[in-house]
Amino acid sequence: MSENASNSKDSLPRSSSSNSLYKQSAAANMMPSTTAASISSPLPSNNSVQSFRAPFLSPASRPNSTLWSPPSYAQYANTGFPASPSASTTALPLGTSPFASVVTKSKPPLPSTRLAAPLAKSEKPWLTQREPRSRLAYFITYFCIFLGAAAAAVVCWHGIATVDVLDRNSLCLVLDEEFSGSDLDSSTWNKDVELGGFGNGEFEMTTDSSDNLYISNGELFIMPTVTTAKVSNIFQGNYTLQGCTADMTTIAAGSNSTNSTSASTCTVVANTLRGTVIPPVQSARVNTKGKKNIKFGKVEIRAKLPTGDWLWPAVWMLPENNTYGAWPLSGEIDIIEARGNNPTYPAQGSNFVRSTLSYGPLPTLVNRIFGWFSMKRSSFADDFHIYTFEWTENYIRLSVDTVLHSMLTIETKPGQRKNSYWAKAGFPETARNGTDGEGDLVVVQDPYTVPEATRAAPFDQSFYLIIDVAAGGTSGWFPDNKGNKPWFDGSQTAMRDFAQEQDTWYRTWPQSANDRAFRIDYVKMWDQCK
Repeated sequence: MSENASNSKDSLPRSSSSNSLYKQSAAANMMPSTTAASISSPLPSNNSVQSFRAPFLSPASRPNSTLWSPPSYAQYANTGFPASPSASTTALPLGTSPFASVVTKSKPPLPSTRLAAPLAKSEKPWLTQREPRSRLAYFITYFCIFLGAAAAAVVCWHGIATVDVLDRNSLCLVLDEEFSGSDLDSSTWNKDVELGGFGNGEFEMTTDSSDNLYISNGELFIMPTVTTAKVSNIFQGNYTLQGCTADMTTIAAGSNSTNSTSASTCTVVANTLRGTVIPPVQSARVNTKGKKNIKFGKVEIRAKLPTGDWLWPAVWMLPENNTYGAWPLSGEIDIIEARGNNPTYPAQGSNFVRSTLSYGPLPTLVNRIFGWFSMKRSSFADDFHIYTFEWTENYIRLSVDTVLHSMLTIETKPGQRKNSYWAKAGFPETARNGTDGEGDLVVVQDPYTVPEATRAAPFDQSFYLIIDVAAGGTSGWFPDNKGNKPWFDGSQTAMRDFAQEQDTWYRTWPQSANDRAFRIDYVKMWDQCK
């Protein structure tokens, strides 16, 4: 027994005295002096150590038992500690401990700070006399509010007052076309029947066929179709356009001509070896030249755009008499241009419409002022929209549906630093008069200094209206390397390359005329008569 006891003591790390351990502990310091003194004597040196530490050993190290139970505090009954049965498993009440009566004392609740009743005015001495500057503070606050409201009103009024609005009383109706008949009125409209590319290297021929131009349900339809529906082989042979309205001139189709003054063509020679083809698309184009024109005024068109890859619908105007010379000297007004490609097309598809003013002293030196309007969740081919052109000596505005949806607004009011179109262009003093930067170096002269010119020149002369649907072209309207474009503008075989990909682009053209055709509901023109 003595050997076991000795071994037990040696196996437990301990200091020289268990009494000194307790005396130096925090519990001894918290106890009353009398209590601590009475506890110090009964602590045994050997067995107490084992029974005191046993509860804190791991289950495998607890002596003589596989089931641990709480230790008994009966031996401390007269020391001030509450006794506890050795096998009790009852939990102590929440918030209590054996040391509660010794360590802590409950505190009474703090008195409430809530007022028993609202204070009377007499109990608020700070209200008997106002602060000296309180009136000034109120005045400054309300004055600043009034000043802000007044400034906002002035800004709004100025914004409304400075908007250029045409006086309806100054407008005289020139054209009110509702397309109520079975065919176009020949006293108003001309039909262009040509296949020369119209200066843009376009890939369509325009016809007067009822397949491409007709009126239905009070709307004008310009319907593009493929030439292969009527011509078996567009890559070989001669083709003469019936009813051609231009001089009979024969050229190799597909040439990349950009000279708008060149004669239109009525006959084409297609040759596979030369890379020339019969235009693969048939469409239509109408104009009011020599019949309806305006100088300053307003144009309004309600229309639904076509959809289909590489289709190019347009409503635009050209000068009636070329007062300042051939294009581009006398200018061009594009009221609306669009692309039939779907909205995912990276160079502005059918969810964009665009307006442009073009003019310049040389065919190689052209200034273009343009703007556009877009729709985020739909396309202009989904429904009808109203396109408006307002034109005076002081300004030009082109808009969609409302003046708030402006595609392009440009002013030439008196007193402005650049109050003329020539000044706005900022043309250089010299330029090459040939294509691709070649040709002779010539001095760039202002052609709008003639006596009859105004600050609105060249847009101060009579213009007539054109409506058409083109296909493709080499003028840059469809940029190279965008949207799987099947041709390059600079290629001499551009039209042939386009025609060879007909199976691809024709699949994007709707079979329904309601969606493929350019549908015009009405056209109205007013002249500024006062």
